[in-house]
Amino acid sequence: MNASLPTTEALRAALAGLLDGLPPSQAAQAVERLISNYRGTTPTGTPLLRDRSDVAAYAAYRMPATFEAVRSALDALAEAAPGWAPGSHVDVGGGTGAAVWAAEAIWTGDDDGGRGRATSVLDWAEPALALGRELAAGSGLPALRDAEWRRTRIGTGLKLPECDLVTVSYVLNELSPADRAALVAEAARAGQAVVIVEPGTPDGYERVIAARDLLIGAGLRVAAPCPHSDACPIEPGTDWCHFAARVSRSSLHRQVKGGSLAYEDEKFSYVAAVRFDAEPVRARVTRKPQTRKGQMLLDLCTETDGLRRETVSKRHGPLYRAARDASWGDAWPPHDTSGSG
Repeated sequence: MNASLPTTEALRAALAGLLDGLPPSQAAQAVERLISNYRGTTPTGTPLLRDRSDVAAYAAYRMPATFEAVRSALDALAEAAPGWAPGSHVDVGGGTGAAVWAAEAIWTGDDDGGRGRATSVLDWAEPALALGRELAAGSGLPALRDAEWRRTRIGTGLKLPECDLVTVSYVLNELSPADRAALVAEAARAGQAVVIVEPGTPDGYERVIAARDLLIGAGLRVAAPCPHSDACPIEPGTDWCHFAARVSRSSLHRQVKGGSLAYEDEKFSYVAAVRFDAEPVRARVTRKPQTRKGQMLLDLCTETDGLRRETVSKRHGPLYRAARDASWGDAWPPHDTSGSG
């Protein structure tokens, strides 16, 4: 999408001064605690972001990766429903607002006279909301600048306004099973489209699959990543469906993460489900394509055949060239080669 790069740059600029005045050791300690909590398996039942230093460390450590993961999920939704754009967006458990930045990267406000979407970010951590407001105010992007940032307890009893898009990213792990189910049910009731993103771990995938089942049971249809709304073909406990988003790391990000590479890959699982017409892909690449001499091996989740491996050789001409360019998470076959083979 055309807005993705400018929005990414705007986010980096907004994050650039976050850790000014915060001792590196304090930022590193906060990051380590956040990593432990986010990778844990025990729901906290309380906000993970307690104060300004926590929030600043979180934004530097997690916001770029969360933005890229959610942007990838929203991009898959946009590809399945190219004629649709959300006029309203509620981000549940949105913290500092990575998902609303991601939505701006996919759907700009250019076609609505610059008014932007009606956007609300709900979270139970006021320090995160305060920083989200601060970052959004300096963005120059209408949907962010005019967003509502509201402190709300996330879980059973939450009531959402009806809207076009509900996003729930990296939240379910913080909730008890009962609160997870209640939140997904409420998102399904309120949203025309619901996008749920979790870490690309076996546990994260299990939470996404449980949410997927609830969304389908509520009458929504899967738009992405799956090519269908039937049961997931992966046998429980044998594997998990996840994808990767490349995250460019700023010098600030490398400082906080303690790394030297200019990038990292954020692993995530997700589901996008809708109440309107959408066209899921015929098949999706579920692993990094493997290169062999004169061949490409593609692991696919397909509309009719479940999981299968497809071998594409040089004799397939344009399809082989497309396979060489294919990436993990891509639709298969590409639209411009669907008649080849």
